[in-house]
Amino acid sequence: MSRHDQYREEVAGRANVEDTPELVEYYGDLKRKGAGALWTVANKIEPWEPASSSVPMLWRYRDLRADVLRSLDLVTPEKAGRRVIYLDNPGRSDVAAAVGWIYAGLQVMRPGERASAHRHSASAIRFIMEGSGAYTVVDGHKMTLGANDFVLTPNGTWHEHAVSEDGSECIWQDGLDIPFVNAMEANFYEVHPDLQQAVTHPVNDMTRTWGNPGLKPGGGKWEKGYSPLFKYEWDRTHEALHNLAGVCDGSPHDGILMEYVNPVTNGPVMQTMGASMQMLRPGEKTKAHRHTGSYLYQVCKGSGHSVINGQRFDWNERDIFCVPSWAWHEHANASASEEACLFCLNDLPVMRALGLYREEALAENDGHQPVTV
Repeated sequence: MSRHDQYREEVAGRANVEDTPELVEYYGDLKRKGAGALWTVANKIEPWEPASSSVPMLWRYRDLRADVLRSLDLVTPEKAGRRVIYLDNPGRSDVAAAVGWIYAGLQVMRPGERASAHRHSASAIRFIMEGSGAYTVVDGHKMTLGANDFVLTPNGTWHEHAVSEDGSECIWQDGLDIPFVNAMEANFYEVHPDLQQAVTHPVNDMTRTWGNPGLKPGGGKWEKGYSPLFKYEWDRTHEALHNLAGVCDGSPHDGILMEYVNPVTNGPVMQTMGASMQMLRPGEKTKAHRHTGSYLYQVCKGSGHSVINGQRFDWNERDIFCVPSWAWHEHANASASEEACLFCLNDLPVMRALGLYREEALAENDGHQPVTV
């Protein structure tokens, strides 16, 4: 053992100071005065490396779907506000987070229902899972939605969700930075004074204006901190993955990956949350790596498994799983003939903006983890 490793072992958890009667009395005096000795907590508040309280989790859609649909008969949108079954990580139950500082839930609506318009300090996304006729209105811009479409409702924007009369029951994943904004003690919530907002622009106008690859509207100005492209369509995303797969080998750790970006800045879609879509080609197995930042995945196509800190999770279409910060992870497509696609919501914009992002590849065992669980 090196001198450096021996030192780390000696002080792990707490500085190497014995509790003498005098010190115990001293600590009590400090506590009564609203203070404390740093050496008693130093390794807890300044760990050698990130120690996430989140645990790797897999939420099986086939297990939750019936419960989500059951809420249709138990509560109304008017009384409940929103029919949402949120995802609870046992390590983050105190802040109702799915992983890290990210909240997630499964929301359901019937045809003809329209939730009240509201806005909040937290940023939000929707990822459509099933059903037809869903639409969202954000600051007067109406967007029609289909399966695997990705939609933004940025912080401070008036937004509401609905399903058209001729649609079907719709389920989507909500993702918000509520725990993060609450940790900053900066969250506000407000219901629209008219309960609904007027649609003041042509339907899908933001997609038509800002969703043309490689093109920017002449005279188009956008100075807000989030993307003007409120809706990212699945068909275009899927095509982009295949285009990229046709000209490169992709990442050994992520396969073929495309990040959703703000078309004005080419940066993340929102200031606190980013998103990506990745494709694992038939039979593909990625190598393990880890990074700061929390990841929440939804399987939008295919089946396979992921190994997270030595624990194997087998997933199928619509399952959701999380990778805590600084956890080793790798993915594998179970099919030898079909691709698998994973949507990912993450907090990397915060990590990168604050200079906290760090990544490391697994060097041992040819880049793969031993499965211990």
